[in-house]
Amino acid sequence: MITELASRAEDRFERRHCRRYTLGVVKIVLISTYELGRQPFGLVSPAAWLRAAGYDVVCLDLTRQDLNESAIQAAEKIAIYLPMHTATRLAARLIPTLREKNPGAPICCYGLYASMNADYLRSLGVEKLIGGEFEKELVEWASGAAGNGNSSNVVSKERLTFQVPDRTGLPAMGKYAHLVLPEGGYRVVGSTEASRGCKHFCRHCPIVPVYEGVFRIVARDVVMEDVRRQVAAGAQHISFGDPDFFNGIGHATKLMDELHSEFPEATYDVTIKIEHLRKHENLLPKLRDTGCLFVISAVESVDDAVLTALEKGHTREDFLYVARKFRDLGLTLHPTFVPFTPWTTFEGYLDLLRTLQQEDLVENVAPVQLGIRLLIPEGSRMLELPEVRSMVASFDAESLVYPWANPDARLDVLSSKVQSIAAAADAAKWPRAKTFGAIWKAAHEAAGLDAPELQIHTSKSVPFLSEPWYCCAEPTQNQLVSLGIVVGRKQTPAAIMADNFV
Repeated sequence: MITELASRAEDRFERRHCRRYTLGVVKIVLISTYELGRQPFGLVSPAAWLRAAGYDVVCLDLTRQDLNESAIQAAEKIAIYLPMHTATRLAARLIPTLREKNPGAPICCYGLYASMNADYLRSLGVEKLIGGEFEKELVEWASGAAGNGNSSNVVSKERLTFQVPDRTGLPAMGKYAHLVLPEGGYRVVGSTEASRGCKHFCRHCPIVPVYEGVFRIVARDVVMEDVRRQVAAGAQHISFGDPDFFNGIGHATKLMDELHSEFPEATYDVTIKIEHLRKHENLLPKLRDTGCLFVISAVESVDDAVLTALEKGHTREDFLYVARKFRDLGLTLHPTFVPFTPWTTFEGYLDLLRTLQQEDLVENVAPVQLGIRLLIPEGSRMLELPEVRSMVASFDAESLVYPWANPDARLDVLSSKVQSIAAAADAAKWPRAKTFGAIWKAAHEAAGLDAPELQIHTSKSVPFLSEPWYCCAEPTQNQLVSLGIVVGRKQTPAAIMADNFV
């Protein structure tokens, strides 16, 4: 009898165990709170790995979807993708809600900002933190593999054999940022990544503390199959999310050729350092001829002293050279900036505005870029500078930064003012030239100067994505409200900045 009962119990266990996997009832929810208006690669890549391992995965992109309460309540484990500051600030507000709705589900955070903010995230109840290459680690965490729990904070730079991303369950690409064309109209945008990490050590970059100069390639056949599936689903333009598309120059050039050969009507955009654009200027015609509509480049400043402090690897003259080269070749450069740093002066800020006007780049710069303030996160190489250490306050875990103030308080006020102008102009659909004019006037007024008449000789509009490109800004009130979060926070400089994103 005992033997028979034991046998029946064993049979029941085996049936439960098999049904658990064959029916896909092991549920894992992957969440993204912000990914620059793109379908989150940090969801679709691990989703492929987890589904291949037998898990039932629900992907939630909270920039385009409501929080699915039934999915959260049914989840056995929840993982949140934290690729950048904005996403992490939003996630920190979301985690208490997740714990309230499903107190029994362990939570993992993964991505660049997960391991960098491990202590704070653990204080919110996060069980596992994964930085760097996260797919394999996520599968091991999900499985409860032996030894996986020995460290709650893992940074992996392991070379992975990537799988083709699985975009099942996410909103259609047409729901995401689209490409605005100079001649009018738009194109549906797909997105992918051909590499992760970065070879370089820019002092302010959040990639550096995690990858420490390492970058990893996503195999070309995987990238192309991902592109192939998105084109079949309606994508007309591909946005590459690599930190620097030219980190692996051989990999990049082969992808450019293969993409254009297979999809000659498709266009694309990439992000490349000024340093690489100058070093590989012989490849600029290839970018143009293979369908690259524009290149995003983190210029950050036109002040050589600031560029030196940030260890950007380029000078003001390098930037001007590349901008003029692009113009001569008929390519579009989208420079991005961190105009407000501890070293910013009114003279320097006004020089930036004059440079953009003189170089015919007003249309090329999203107005939000002209109000961005330097963020100093945990582990930042900015803290290697004695002058920075002497000016920052203690680390603010909730804001995820070391707060700092400009020696001239009027510049902190101007930063907030520029953000307000950019946000209001975006809501009113102002042309970029009109918004630039308003910022030009506000900057001169803040400096106590009469604003010279602004002459903008823009020959043509430029292609751009409909969602402004910025990854290291405070979350907006609208973003917080979209998560069902009541806004109410202390009025730090960071909070004031966030308030001006409405």
